[in-house]
Amino acid sequence: MRSIISPIVALVALFAMITPALAVTWADYSQTAFEQAQADGRIILVDVYADWCPTCKVQKPLLDDIAKDAVLEDALLVRVDFDTEKEFLTAHRVPRQSTILVFVGEEEVSRSIAETNPERLRTAIVGELPTPSSSVQ
Repeated sequence: MRSIISPIVALVALFAMITPALAVTWADYSQTAFEQAQADGRIILVDVYADWCPTCKVQKPLLDDIAKDAVLEDALLVRVDFDTEKEFLTAHRVPRQSTILVFVGEEEVSRSIAETNPERLRTAIVGELPTPSSSVQ
């Protein structure tokens, strides 16, 4: 019995170490955190969503996968609730949910609306961003 438990414990420990690296953490929108990330010149990936939106539901796993891209490793991932964050929507001229915005610092470098094709969405998000190796000076 002891010989069976040891490999299981090792496998569970390995899975626990790998899982956080695979997890993607989205922050709920905070004006303070958003403005600080802009001031720091960080990449910011913004998902304007609504819980009732079928397109947003399709986009979520696509965005989680894209967010694992190396170019977004240090990015701030922000979810903006379309139904409650009206100031953000007005300030950034967002007319509808399922809008994805990408900022580098204060500059908006990309916008995608209602895109559910994985490759087109990936291109819209990472296509305008410097690769990690090209951003080193």
